Amino acid sequence: MKKTLLATAIIGALSATAAAQAATVYDQDGTKLDIYGRIGLGIEGGGSQYSDKTYTDADGNTQAQRINRSGDFVNVGSRLGLRMSQAITSDMTAFGRLEWRFKANSKEDAGNGFDELRQSYLGIQSQQYGTFQAGNFDSFYLQFVSSPFDVYINNGLQFAGNGKQSRGDSIGYYTPDLEGFTAFLQLKNYSERGYVEDPNAPLFDGQERTSEKGNVIAPQGGVRYENGPVTVGLGFVEDVRRGGGNGEMMYGLIGQYQFTDQFSARLGYENRQNNNDQGYKDSMGVNDENGYNTVGLGATYTTGPWAFTGDFYNINRDDGKDNSKAWSLGGYYKVSSAMDVFVEVNDNDAKAGSGSDNSTRRQVDNLTDDAYWLTGVRYFF
Repeated sequence: MKKTLLATAIIGALSATAAAQAATVYDQDGTKLDIYGRIGLGIEGGGSQYSDKTYTDADGNTQAQRINRSGDFVNVGSRLGLRMSQAITSDMTAFGRLEWRFKANSKEDAGNGFDELRQSYLGIQSQQYGTFQAGNFDSFYLQFVSSPFDVYINNGLQFAGNGKQSRGDSIGYYTPDLEGFTAFLQLKNYSERGYVEDPNAPLFDGQERTSEKGNVIAPQGGVRYENGPVTVGLGFVEDVRRGGGNGEMMYGLIGQYQFTDQFSARLGYENRQNNNDQGYKDSMGVNDENGYNTVGLGATYTTGPWAFTGDFYNINRDDGKDNSKAWSLGGYYKVSSAMDVFVEVNDNDAKAGSGSDNSTRRQVDNLTDDAYWLTGVRYFF
């Protein structure tokens, strides 16, 4: 399994990679402090031919804005973090984590330094009783369900990711390993504390008025099974509107099988129920999704310092929205234990060919019209 762990690090399991490169600043009497991070630089190009904005032309027709898709230097997930822990008993450990993002590609983009607090949480971990944590962290749905598909540095994941009803004002618990099974539950709070309750009072800059629903809690939970080469996760998320969802339940069933030390394959299904409320439909933007069904299939192959990934998704959308295909390809080379180079190509919204011109060439054109590419280098410390 050592080769498997190495391959995971190569293809972008960022927490594992950062942990492997972390420098221990202090480790004494059960108290430990690690510092870690990475600098990532790259060049990107391609992508969607249009922005998400529309306008009305001289003839009264709605048109999308065509945008420039030329290459540009970009930051690729640069960050700096701290991991802290202190043993309470032989079984129980208190822990905390802080992680900031910064833009490394240019002085102008960097601003005053760090531009995002990516992780900030603390908790208690016990091998016997499980782990409880609170704060700002990646969604448990990603960590326990969709993680087999989270192998790309940018864009490639089409299932729900790290920010799904998470990232702040959250608490979570997951059990210890119970003969391969791990159950998890997370709650995200959306508070209206400080909002104006008086419906007749004027609103000043920065103020919001309370809603009929008041405070909202978005739960997510499920179970993951890991045994030898098999990993299967089953989970749900109440995808509340305040967190960017459509107010309906989302479910996912995603698994991976490690056929050999070098080759693994993954298969997943995710469904979000359709919100049939007309008021919600009227409020949707041109690019907003309502209900959908997504099926994904992918694989990873590693050989020596090389790793290659490929994934394909079929996305069926409700409410007459266009169905689409999505695909991603990636190649990664481990230059040293601390540095890798990579190239990724994907199209997150490739339309299926139809009509009289359904030739192979046309199908290929449809799948590559909005292809996005990213290549670069990362250094871990």
